[in-house]
Amino acid sequence: MSQQTLTSRLRVARFGPGGAGPARPPWMERPHWYGQGAKAATLLAITVVVLYPFLLAIGTSLAGRDELNANGGYVLLPHHPTLEAYRVVLSDGVVTRAALVSIFITLIGTALSLTCTVMIAYGTSRPGSVLAKPILLLILGTFLFSPGIIPTYLVVTQLHLLNTYSSLILPVLLNGFNIVVVRSFFQSVPEELYDAARIDGAGELTVLFRIVLPLSKAVLAVVGLFYAVGYWNSFFNAVLYLSDSGKYPIQVILRAYVLNGQSINAQAMGVHVLPPATSLQMAVLVIAIVPIFCVYPFLQKYFVKGVLTGAVKG
Repeated sequence: MSQQTLTSRLRVARFGPGGAGPARPPWMERPHWYGQGAKAATLLAITVVVLYPFLLAIGTSLAGRDELNANGGYVLLPHHPTLEAYRVVLSDGVVTRAALVSIFITLIGTALSLTCTVMIAYGTSRPGSVLAKPILLLILGTFLFSPGIIPTYLVVTQLHLLNTYSSLILPVLLNGFNIVVVRSFFQSVPEELYDAARIDGAGELTVLFRIVLPLSKAVLAVVGLFYAVGYWNSFFNAVLYLSDSGKYPIQVILRAYVLNGQSINAQAMGVHVLPPATSLQMAVLVIAIVPIFCVYPFLQKYFVKGVLTGAVKG
């Protein structure tokens, strides 16, 4: 191989075929039309798979008896939509009360969980904190060892929390994974900010509330969403600890509707002919998912940044 041929090949390898600049990696090149088409088709298919169950639930809840019978029990786009199923579900007050209970538990529980998570994460993230390492080991230990149903029930009983709303909040107040995520974010805050605040005479609480928390909106929004979804979807703890049906959250009432297919008060508001059981079930399902569905868009912009916290170092 001649010297000129070798030089030209090295130039092509280094600067690309045009020789005008460095060759870009393959993943930085603009994809071909068929690649873009495949991505669009894949995203469209995923969107349809995700949205179809929601649209089917909404359509079925709005459909009448004749349409349901003609379409095998489920309707995607009803020709004559009606709100009769929602009127029957909301008329007896059971679902409304359960929804208010779930909202109360979600708001109070999320606020308490975020407060405790921030305090523990900040305390264990600062060097020199008292008992920081033992507490962190206890938190990490929860990843490996679960307390189990019976020990948790015995603790709730001994603390006289049975049949109270506290039994739905205190046993799940903290989550080890969320603490580790928030702690990792606090550790990523530049140390120079802490030093500058201490030079100005700021204490630990001032540093936390005036410097750290304003920089932590993304991770707090994501962790708060995790806690809120957990409280809103709480079902098993309510069945286990609550004996008063008036204190049931929305998920327990949803289970009753799904199993029975009837309104708890069948003759509520003078309704003698109830809508089909499927319409009632889907109406309660829509009522149960709407609050979280409405909250998520406001937190979505923080979601990616918060989830990736601690995943990239450098």
